[in-house]
Amino acid sequence: MDSLIDAEIRQKTLVRAPPEQVYDAIATAEGLDSWFTEGSELEARPGGKIVFRWRKWGPDKWDHDSTGIVIEAKRPKRFVFEWRPDNPSYATTIEIDFEVVEEGTVIRLRESGYHDTPSGRAALLECAAGWGEALTLLKYWVEHGFRY
Repeated sequence: MDSLIDAEIRQKTLVRAPPEQVYDAIATAEGLDSWFTEGSELEARPGGKIVFRWRKWGPDKWDHDSTGIVIEAKRPKRFVFEWRPDNPSYATTIEIDFEVVEEGTVIRLRESGYHDTPSGRAALLECAAGWGEALTLLKYWVEHGFRY
């Protein structure tokens, strides 16, 4: 078995909206499809299936499906799932916490479990940038109704 990278992805952003609204934009298929994906599936319960679907996404018109399993779904405080951004042989874990603050909700995202291989290191870098972009897109959607 490959060793794990001694690093994790950490991203956070402030969304000027209540935590229930922010949570639903991430932890429901309808919410994800409103700002990020097309035709996603999500069963927000432990053991539930999650399928991210992108169609002609971004400047490269990328088509991709990514599947995973929901580990924890505690609306509106925490959502945790596993997926396979590198290869099918292992999963990483994404933990998303929603903190109520005076201005709205702070989303804190943490992803860990990448293998210390060339493809694992490349996936970690790609997803670190990708999660930052995703949280920015989410913020603009929830606050302004703007989808890329």
